[in-house]
Amino acid sequence: MVSKLHTASGVPATGYRSLTVRNRSLSVRMPLRTVVVCLVLFAVAITSATVAITLGDYPLSLSQVIAALAGEGEKFQLLVVREWRLPIAIAAVVFGALLGIGGAIFQSLTRNPLGSPDVIGFDAGSYTAVVLVILVAGNTHYWGIACAAIIGGITTAIAVYLLAWRKGVQGFRLIIVGIGVSAMLTSINAYLITRAEVEDAMVVGFWSAGSINRVTWQSLIPSLLIAAVIIVAALALSRRIAMMEMGDDVASTLGFHINSTRLALIVIGVATTALVTAAAGPISFIALVAPQLARRLSHSPGVNLYASAAMGAALLSCAHLASLYIASFYRSIPVGLLTVSIGGCYMIWLLIRETRAKML
Repeated sequence: MVSKLHTASGVPATGYRSLTVRNRSLSVRMPLRTVVVCLVLFAVAITSATVAITLGDYPLSLSQVIAALAGEGEKFQLLVVREWRLPIAIAAVVFGALLGIGGAIFQSLTRNPLGSPDVIGFDAGSYTAVVLVILVAGNTHYWGIACAAIIGGITTAIAVYLLAWRKGVQGFRLIIVGIGVSAMLTSINAYLITRAEVEDAMVVGFWSAGSINRVTWQSLIPSLLIAAVIIVAALALSRRIAMMEMGDDVASTLGFHINSTRLALIVIGVATTALVTAAAGPISFIALVAPQLARRLSHSPGVNLYASAAMGAALLSCAHLASLYIASFYRSIPVGLLTVSIGGCYMIWLLIRETRAKML
């Protein structure tokens, strides 16, 4: 593997610099600023996840956590750290990265900062499927809920794609159709919950809040295996994402099959949010916020999968840490509620910014 620092044109010079890593099967080229931003954000994510392990009903010091991770310390501390809290910490980093990648894919496809799986309605599809499984089928087992969430998200994506099809799929039409489908599914969810027994409605309500505290090794390991496949597939199509941002005509000229590439990216994007929803419930707005924040930090002309993944990991890890800190002096708050608050503030800021830009 060879790593070389050079300018964007390939000639050493001052100014814009990029980092290229090559071997026989991989070629990755990123601006140096993006590399630094990714490293810093992943460091923030890992640090936040590690500190989060110290918090809980049985508080630990950071030195005790590090010792337990190394296999040293008391048996109960090893149990708390390695069996109970470590999978949750890993889930915060990995699930945040998945949501960042999913948001980057859809914002690139739609060429719109509002193009995210939770805004378009794919989260609503996963939620509807889970509501049907719990309230109608009476299945509350993890794998039943997980399969329902994934199938519901993918089915909703196919429906939105077909409804938005008019000799191809345009980004704005995809968002509008997705919002309409999401509204319909939300009304179905509300009707089913109002007709359910109180106990069943509480189960659905708890799941819909979005909490990674329910993650265990039994649910995390298969999620990590699926996440690895999704991430590899997304990175394999990263060059096509960059080309498609230049427009369909340019991408067609370069030899890309627009509709098949767009469909493949939609499936991968939906898979990211569906997997997280299956394991932890709907965690909203990370996919919406992460790509845009990463773009501003890295000064990138378009969304970047690597930076978006790093930002998503940092956001979810910090939100998880904040939820544990609040629980230490008040009461437990699901991380999904905190991310909704972050996303709401971001959407208000984005709307104000877009309105001012149009006025000018």
